[in-house]
Order: sequence, then C-alpha cells, then structure tokens
Amino acid sequence: MILASVSSAQMLLAVVAAAAYAVPAVGTAWLSSQASRLALALAWLLHGAVLALGLLGDMPRFGFAPALSVTAWLVLTVYAVETQLFPMLRARWALTSLGALAVLLALVFPGQPLHAASSPWLALHLALGVACYGLFGAAVVHAWLMTRTEKQMRQASQAHSGVPLLTLERLTFRFVGAGFVLLTATLLAGWLFGETLYGQTFTGMKWDHKAVFSVLAWLTFAGLLVGRARFGWRGRQAVRVLYLGTGLLLLAYAGSRFVLEVILGRNT
Repeated sequence: MILASVSSAQMLLAVVAAAAYAVPAVGTAWLSSQASRLALALAWLLHGAVLALGLLGDMPRFGFAPALSVTAWLVLTVYAVETQLFPMLRARWALTSLGALAVLLALVFPGQPLHAASSPWLALHLALGVACYGLFGAAVVHAWLMTRTEKQMRQASQAHSGVPLLTLERLTFRFVGAGFVLLTATLLAGWLFGETLYGQTFTGMKWDHKAVFSVLAWLTFAGLLVGRARFGWRGRQAVRVLYLGTGLLLLAYAGSRFVLEVILGRNT
C-alpha cells in the first residue's frame, strides 16, 4: 500500500493541513477576514512541515505528487506576500482548494526514495526545477485572475480579483520572466552535470520524453517573451501560450513521473 511508506507523523500533519486549508475554502461566507487569514497561515505552516518531513526525513522521497505539492506551497507563499502589497487580491478559495488537494495527493503518492548516494548536484537540479514550477504556477494563477477580471470588465460587472487588470498583467509576465530564467538554469544544470546525475555524457544529452518536453516548454516561453517584447502580445493570446508552455512543463516531470509511478507502477 502506498500510504505504508508515509510516517504516521507525516500522515497526521497532512490530514490536519488539508483540514486547515478547507476552513477558509468552505467558510468564506461566515468567517471574518482575519480568521480566514489565520486559518490559511496555519495551513501553510503545516503544509511546509509536511514537505520538510517528506524531503528531509530519515527516508527522503520525491515524485510527481510531492513536486505538485511543493509547487502549490510556493504559489501560496507568493499569494501570502502579495496580499500584503495588494490587500484586495482575491483568490483564496481557489488556492486553498489547490493546497488541500496537493497535500492529500502527496500523501497517497509520496514518490520514490532519494538515496544518500545520489549526486549532491541532484538537490540543486531538483530545487531549480521545483522553484521553476512554483514561478510558472504563480504566473498561471495571475493569468487566470487577469482573464476573469477582463471578462468581468467586458460584462460591466465588478471585478472580483481586487487588483487592476494592468497590474495583474505586469505581475504575470514578471513571474514568467523569472520562471524562464530558472527553467534555463535547470536545463543548463541537467546538461552540464548530466553525466553525474543521470549517467549521460556531456556532449550526448539523453533525449528522453522529459528532455523533449522541457525543451519544448523552454521554446514556448521564449516565444511568449519575445512575442510580448517585439509584437505586443497580451490578453488571451498571451495567456493561451502561457498555458501551453506550462502544460508542456508539467508533462516534462510531473506527467512522466505520474505515468511511471501510477500507471506503470514503477518507482525507478
């Protein structure tokens, strides 16, 4: 059973974290703003403790679900910081639901063990990749808010994101730019240290599905940034390209690991 590989402390923390996320998600109508923020802060801390136990415990594990869980935690971190700058930013229900699902998914599918004999460069490679996921995840959330706000403006209804459309667009592309830098660094690390990490030669990069989807995602994001700078891409056109690039990036690691761990039942 997959849950058998998870410690009782980690399981308990994960269930409590998911429950804490559910409080502001389902209680928006009767909770005060302060109570919702406190519940979200508690859930965020518990989520971080779950991740720490899974990645830094006696038997560290990583896979598609922990990668998505870390991504959700990073997106929520960005949201917590931004609400201090933009108090009217409203995406709490969607993000708390995402956090609860990510915690429970990682509880069911904790991933494969990270052996102590692994290359020290592997931690850097994984950290860059996960941070990249988090930044593009934040970009997707802002793009969704931007699309929702634009639609409400066209319908002459009150925008519920609480942040002006141009500000959301500027924030979206800042996250895209930062994510692109980290994605470039991740690909370079995989290429330069490929022999140490995966046994591939410096000049002979292993073109498996993960490498192909990663490079396709990099080309998509590069095209998005060039298109915005040179041709003024914005609005729905830019959002579609962002969604496409993020989908390719998810397929590169999370998608491939999902197939291996869940469909094929392999942890290697």
